[in-house]
Amino acid sequence: MQIGYKLAAESFGPNELIRQAVRAEAAGFDFVEMSDHFHPWLDNQGHSCFAWTALGAIAARTERIGLATGVTCPTLRYHPAIVAQAAATLALISDGRFTLGVGSGERLNEHVVAREFPPIAVRQAMLREALEIIRLLWRGGYQSYDGRYLSISDARVFDLPESPPPIAVAAGGPDAARIAGELGDGLFATGPEAHLVDDYRAAGGTGPRYAEVGMAWAPDEHSAAEAAHETTRWAVTGWKVMSELPNPVNFAAATTTVRVDDIREAMACGPDPARYLDTAQNYVDAGYDHLVMQNAGPDPDGFLDFYQRELDKPMRELVAQP
Repeated sequence: MQIGYKLAAESFGPNELIRQAVRAEAAGFDFVEMSDHFHPWLDNQGHSCFAWTALGAIAARTERIGLATGVTCPTLRYHPAIVAQAAATLALISDGRFTLGVGSGERLNEHVVAREFPPIAVRQAMLREALEIIRLLWRGGYQSYDGRYLSISDARVFDLPESPPPIAVAAGGPDAARIAGELGDGLFATGPEAHLVDDYRAAGGTGPRYAEVGMAWAPDEHSAAEAAHETTRWAVTGWKVMSELPNPVNFAAATTTVRVDDIREAMACGPDPARYLDTAQNYVDAGYDHLVMQNAGPDPDGFLDFYQRELDKPMRELVAQP
């Protein structure tokens, strides 16, 4: 079992994210994961830095902790050749601590370059081509690729690590889970869905299974739930909504009916370690072995202290229940 800390790039500026990553390493986390967004989900979150710059700075400021994008879309806002180059560089400067998390993307971030945001079947076909291009460029030498949606011509990534970084593919359904099993080195999910692990394994996947575990720490349950409702109520809308809305104002409108009680039901809130462990157990039972603590509470330092004091050891001891 490995435990990660989610760097909430939509809620904090880059310098604060770097500071939190250093604190997360000291608190015992195995890795940090950062979203790669152009926009926040809600305007009142107020941030959305360039993830690759912040991760490079984190690599330079830390010694042990793993780094991951959670996740990058390598098809629209970025071309996969650029992602291949960026990931190779980050793998080098982190001494092999980087994992490239990829997915088919959200309209929220990808529409900003004024390209059509295609339907999911096309996005997944593009993701397949992007992964093939990234793998091709990581072989070294000059490479060309002529796909239906994506191409490269005489492209070469000159600075390559001895071993390419692992790729974890995000899945919200069986088709993406199969892509993860066929072309990825790991699976990435946002909920405790056992069927995604089953589909991933059926497609040949044998690598780590990442999942984000929503939570909100504060000294009392009400303060935690209120804070999570203020900034993170979009998380209860489901993937079909999250992938299709174009701007933070749309997410604000789509979540007007979300109540604080809905947040309290959806994630562990407050100071009781048992609630966090019960929530994490659902993910372990579903087959996930890399759990990402996604704290939506108002005090990141308080959460990091709470994790180190109350959660680190018992969470690592969780095993799937028969």
